[in-house]
Amino acid sequence: MNPSPHMSPDQFRAAAHQLIDWITDYWSRLDELPVLSRAKPGDLLAALPAAPPEQPEPFDALLADIDNLILPGLTNWQAPGFFAFFPANISPPAVLGELLSAGLGVNGMLWAASPAATEVEMRMLDWMAALLDLPAKFRWSGGNGNGGGCIQGTASESTLIAMLAARHRAVARGADPSELVAYTSTQAHSSVIKAAMIAGLARAPDDHSHLRLLDVDDTFALRPDLFSEAIEHDVAAGLTPFYICATVGTTSSTAIDPLVPIGELAHRHGAWLHVDAAHAGAACICPEHRGLLRGVESADSLCFNPHKWLLTSFDCDLFWTGDRAALTGALSITPEYLKNAASQAAASGGTLSPAVDFRDWQIPLGRRFRALKLWFVLRSYGAENLRAYIREHIRLATWLEEQLRADPRFELAAPRPLNLICFRIAPRAGESHSDADARSRELLNRLNSTGRVYLTHTVLPTSAGPRYTIRMCIGGTFTQERHVREAWTLIQQFA
Repeated sequence: MNPSPHMSPDQFRAAAHQLIDWITDYWSRLDELPVLSRAKPGDLLAALPAAPPEQPEPFDALLADIDNLILPGLTNWQAPGFFAFFPANISPPAVLGELLSAGLGVNGMLWAASPAATEVEMRMLDWMAALLDLPAKFRWSGGNGNGGGCIQGTASESTLIAMLAARHRAVARGADPSELVAYTSTQAHSSVIKAAMIAGLARAPDDHSHLRLLDVDDTFALRPDLFSEAIEHDVAAGLTPFYICATVGTTSSTAIDPLVPIGELAHRHGAWLHVDAAHAGAACICPEHRGLLRGVESADSLCFNPHKWLLTSFDCDLFWTGDRAALTGALSITPEYLKNAASQAAASGGTLSPAVDFRDWQIPLGRRFRALKLWFVLRSYGAENLRAYIREHIRLATWLEEQLRADPRFELAAPRPLNLICFRIAPRAGESHSDADARSRELLNRLNSTGRVYLTHTVLPTSAGPRYTIRMCIGGTFTQERHVREAWTLIQQFA
């Protein structure tokens, strides 16, 4: 008989120690590594063997290839000079939670499949709802019995399942599926358009026959007056408004859509209101920023990503709803092989209720024990330290904004509610906007070529037309004041 191909317990323990040491050393040298990868397309493909190995290789060989092959091909998202996109934060407790989840190897598709995986997740969603001071209707405990939340992979998934729940509810109320219309702003995340395509409401990104993209005001927030006009026009045409996606912290500029008037319109027309607070939601654990969610009591669902700005590694999107019956009605299907006593008792209100099956809350069937990493983070840091973490980034963003405002070479391109600064080169006397935009583009390229920082861009609508805008988001786990000051020195030098 062949010996076991698996690592022995001692071999696994030794390899795990090596890997943890490698990760810890990697974190300690992030300041020395180029933030943006220098790799060219195809570099790694050319270096990797075309065929898999026939014989096992030692773990040391794997680690060597991590250093020699993988690391050069990484853009180092955890580097303190990473100011691009929005952060995708990690922390030691989150990594340990992920490791435990992988080691346990459970699938939380059903309550019966691993009760702890479901019930820890339920409690984490209630903990986070309390930290954000969300209305009781979104909580498992103390609500109306039709609310609750779970962990999705990304905010894009939450956007889609909210749209599917909204359609299910509208059709159940007698709406014609072919006459449904969804609404969002031109600054909303592209996932709204993708959700419409997946749901069959749009045939292509530019098909707006059942999806309205509404213009924004000079802060890049959705305009309620245009929103109201669009809905009234569609109702008059015999169409049914069924879904609205409002954004609290848009991707381009962190614009905040006004939830109060949007919620009033949604309620008046019976439309489902979904609030996407993927990045900005983290700030609402601080009482002084909870006004960002004013009006959320009118929403049917909302989400935010602890994996962006709350030290909980990707993927971890928190999704809450006040109408879980519509959600599970849209997504639940029970083949014979998934039937079990706990689920059937919950469905009938029996003694084993409430057993929640999260398979009915998502697109896939299977799901990892993602709640562990959030549990580890909340317990390891405590709410007080998490608030301090958020506040420090906002303090640094405020400082940088003041420097940009005081330097006549630059102009601020958007209001700064939190930790994202949008700026560009100001036009010189007699210079066109397009020429100034070209200089902003060159500035960004020079900054990123240094290897010390990584920033990204967007294009924002203005009265003078679309304007190229540099985005700098301060939110990294390891980012300190000295890194922000270094970035400002580079910005001044290359401007």
